[in-house]
Amino acid sequence: MVLEPGMLARSKAGHDKNCIYVIISVNDEYVYLADGSKRSVCHPKRKNRKHVQAITCLRSGSVADDKSVREAINSFVNKQMQ
Repeated sequence: MVLEPGMLARSKAGHDKNCIYVIISVNDEYVYLADGSKRSVCHPKRKNRKHVQAITCLRSGSVADDKSVREAINSFVNKQMQ
């Protein structure tokens, strides 16, 4: 699967397993993730590509600021709870 900036992703491994993030940027080996609270857009989390599962049903419109990242994640979580 192709990982692109703006996509939502779930962490599959590590101490943050099952956390939802927005992909900020993609490298050959790593993906940079932000959640808008613990990990801001300015200081994204670097994670190995094989430890991330893309959520293809949703895509964030903008990854410019922390507020839009939090809104995208919250809307996804709220849809899952219904």
